[in-house]
Amino acid sequence: MSPLLSVRDLTVAFGKDASEPVVRGVSFELNPGETLAIVGESGSGKSVTALSINRLVDFGGGRIVGGSMRLTRPDGAVLELSQAEERTLVDIRGREIGMIFQEPMTSLNPVHTVGAQIEEAFRLHRGLVGQAARQAAREALDRVRIADAEQRLRYYPHQLSGGMRQRVMIAMALAGNPRLLIADEPTTALDVTVQAQIMALLAELRAETGMAMIFITHDIGLVAGIADHVLVMQNGVAVEQGRLDAVLDAPQHDYTQHLLNAVPHFSGGRAVRADGARAEGGERPMVAVKDLVVRFPVGRGLFARNAGAVHAVEGVDFDLVQGETLAIVGESGSGKSTTARAILGLVEATRGTVDAASGQGGRPIQMVFQDPFASLNPRLDVESLLAEPAIAAGRRIDAALRERMGFLLEKVGLPANCLVRYPHQFSGGQRQRLCIARALMLNPDVVVLDEAVSALDVSVQAKVLDLLIDLQREFGLAYLFISHDMAVVERIAHRVAVMYAGQIVEIGGAGAVLSRPRHSYTRRLIAAVPGMDRRRQRYDVDTTPVPSLVRPRGYEPPQADWIEAGPDHLVRMETA
Repeated sequence: MSPLLSVRDLTVAFGKDASEPVVRGVSFELNPGETLAIVGESGSGKSVTALSINRLVDFGGGRIVGGSMRLTRPDGAVLELSQAEERTLVDIRGREIGMIFQEPMTSLNPVHTVGAQIEEAFRLHRGLVGQAARQAAREALDRVRIADAEQRLRYYPHQLSGGMRQRVMIAMALAGNPRLLIADEPTTALDVTVQAQIMALLAELRAETGMAMIFITHDIGLVAGIADHVLVMQNGVAVEQGRLDAVLDAPQHDYTQHLLNAVPHFSGGRAVRADGARAEGGERPMVAVKDLVVRFPVGRGLFARNAGAVHAVEGVDFDLVQGETLAIVGESGSGKSTTARAILGLVEATRGTVDAASGQGGRPIQMVFQDPFASLNPRLDVESLLAEPAIAAGRRIDAALRERMGFLLEKVGLPANCLVRYPHQFSGGQRQRLCIARALMLNPDVVVLDEAVSALDVSVQAKVLDLLIDLQREFGLAYLFISHDMAVVERIAHRVAVMYAGQIVEIGGAGAVLSRPRHSYTRRLIAAVPGMDRRRQRYDVDTTPVPSLVRPRGYEPPQADWIEAGPDHLVRMETA
């Protein structure tokens, strides 16, 4: 059997100078139904390799300067992709080679509804029009577990969470039933339950259609669960490749060993932190949240009459003491980020209270966002970026402020001479360190970290987590840590709150919640965590329907009943 794709000595360069290619001599073969995982850190060349296969690298200034890429077409003919004309490639993209990109916000058109964009994919690749295309789009959203699919089709990309936007991208990529699917970090923004659903869907499609897949990721647990072969890249070169078990169990290259050692492994709550502030007597709460409710009105009809509301956050209660990390986990769209934004006043709470203890000088709550590049103004140098919070608080740049900048840059592991540099001159991990330093400029009591390490490579992620723990111990910071990565949560959290459909369903000490989950959703969440020991596992599709958060006008949920499952461990009673 001829391979579906054969890549030999692929070399890719950018600009006119081909003397320093960014990908050098990469070779591999892929048969129908097989999955090749390409792993490596940012800048290793894995995405450039993927983009070269369907020649999308051409649109970013890249050129294939050496090697061959031979694709076997459905009729048995072999096409040399490196030499193919653009009109041939247009016919191949989507139909024969599908692509899921990592960043959905830059891949989706902001001026069109997601429904129109999914329908376009079905129209181009399957020839569906009108009601048939709309029905196919609705079924595609159902398949990637987006609740209220009919309503979500009318949403624009900015109205969806990051995880939901990624699911829309996956639905569009699968619309053409491609023979080869290139998935570039497709589950980075997804929580573990939805991640498991997507992996199950990809495995199901592969079994049904014989679709081959190139899966680019930094999550070795996912690699263990789906890949047949693994290719490890560093600095544009394939430093190791082979069958899954051989690479994971007996890595030969130092870099492969480094990657495997850096991966955080979830141990079911056995590796949680033992330095909790509450265990040592505790402090008065830095933040106390009581009955927090956030609702967004939903319009209907010609004049957008208020027909109800999205109950994004419903009756959330928790507090956070000095030196403590409370992790909030849950599905995309469960209300995690909305809760954080309501605490900072970035969205208006419908009701409820957020009491923040005023520290010395009324120190504020600060936030570190998921995407460091989007958080930093590319036109400002580091000095101006770090000065922003102080200027907003009425201060001016003086010797004392510059001294504070140098102190914080040293604390986050960056040289003081980087004050004159710009964001694009730093790596992703360094940019996130800048965001952390900026958040600490006003000496806050509480730092909200919204998926602050999810976009980082595993080794960089480990360093940033260590940095956060060190800073917390030194300055007594309280963290509200929002994440979908349970291994990361286990490493940094003292307490865990599990959110589902806008409500906290379980909260308590990290060890108790992660090792002895009581709520059915918490159990599903933990059961979906991938691991190195789950080789070529069968991902079971969770058929539990995602509850709708859209409620009719005037609706009020019933009062919650709680069960005390142990010391500092509360579980919301489930309705039959």
